[in-house]
Order: sequence, then C-alpha cells, then structure tokens
Amino acid sequence: MLLAVDVGNTQTHVGLYAGSELVEHWRFATARHATADQLAIELAALLRLRGAELTDVGATIVSSVVPTLAQEYEQLLQRYFDGAGALLGPWLRTGMAIRIDNPQELGPDRLANAVAAYKRFGGACIAVDFGTAINYDVVSADGEYLGGVISPGIEISLEALSQRAARLPRVDLEPPSTAIGKGTRHAIQSGVVFGYAGSVDGIVARLRKEMEAEAPAVATGGFAHVIVPCCEQIDETDDLLTLEGLRLIWERNR
Repeated sequence: MLLAVDVGNTQTHVGLYAGSELVEHWRFATARHATADQLAIELAALLRLRGAELTDVGATIVSSVVPTLAQEYEQLLQRYFDGAGALLGPWLRTGMAIRIDNPQELGPDRLANAVAAYKRFGGACIAVDFGTAINYDVVSADGEYLGGVISPGIEISLEALSQRAARLPRVDLEPPSTAIGKGTRHAIQSGVVFGYAGSVDGIVARLRKEMEAEAPAVATGGFAHVIVPCCEQIDETDDLLTLEGLRLIWERNR
C-alpha cells in the first residue's frame, strides 16, 4: 500500500492506495508545530479506521508546502517507514520538464497537480487549486510545465475584510441566490463568490490565449465546490487531483 500525503498551509490531505486504486482518503487541520511522532500517531489513527496499521504501508510520498513539517515528515519516513518513501522535490523523477526561471521555486503540490492534469487530458491543460492561495498551473501540449499564476485565497480575503472593516462581519462562504445583496452578509457572499468566479474565468481565459490552445481546466482544493459552479471556464472538478499526482510520481520512481 502507498500512503500519499499532501501537506497544505491549512489542511493536510492523506490518501491510501492499493496499486492505482484509492482505498480511502482523509483531511485534517495542518498543525505547523507537530513533531514526527505526533504525525505518526495521527496517521496511525486514520489507518486504523480502515483496519490497517503503519506496518501495512509499503511506501509513503509526501508533498509539503510547510518547511518545518517537511523536516518532520522526513524524520517520520526514516523512523516509522524504514526510509521507504520520499518527499516530493526536484530530486524525484516526475516525467515533466519544468520550464520556469528557477525550478526550485515550484511548490510540490503545484507540480503534483500539473502531472495529474496532464495524465488526465494528455495534452495542454490548466490545473486550478483553491487552497490558501489559488494556484493556476499551466502544462503544454508536450507535457512541459510552463509556469502559472498565484492569487490570494478566499479565506485570506474574508479574514482581511472582517479585520480591516470594523462593521463588516465574518460570513460563512455559501453561493448566494442573487448577485444583488439584500443585506450585508448576502452582499459579502456575492462579492466573494461571484468576484472570485469572475477572476478565475478571466485568468483561465487569458492563459488559454497566451498558450494559443483550448486547454481544458480542472479545479481542485477545498473551496472549489463553492466557486466552480459559478465559473464558465472550468471544465472539471477533482478533489483528489493532488493525491493522484503524488501516486503517479511515486510510480515513476519505483
């Protein structure tokens, strides 16, 4: 069995694979100061929900955008998995050439998304990840990573709005029934949901124009289910895109 771990700034997404089949997946809040032992306890508890143990896992691949946790997961791999695993980085074979100025800057989750999107479509494509930031990752028809776009995430905008505007409350993010808000909460929801949907559509359209290709766009990430229904330029949604990218990269390094 393969354990794929996607460590984000806000949430950690874990997938358990038997071959190419995803057996189960879980999400939990990312604890930035967790130790390798605490992480092992968390993973062991999740595996027991499926009647499995850490010893049943043959290998683990980890993508982490949190540097301190990358170090802890590296210790976890050595201590609890006898080194049978890897952190995603430029030292792994991905099957994808990276055509940006400094490949070391590319986040591992973005690379995993690009690999999975290209495998899915087999040609030019765009992956849009609705996380703490919204990442747009562009892949050429030849399977080369061309670059992307990073914009502030939805939670960041909501928090900034409530903190900087004293009379504006923090609201639950739900798609409003109309664009014209009938109250403050409704107006904020409209601004955020329709505003981000318009932004996503505009950026994806601009990327396609620069690529000179009708590249399909796939969305993933925690807020995709809220924003994508209001978008016109997103073709598919796949909550498991990053995990699938991690699995594909691991298979290429066996």
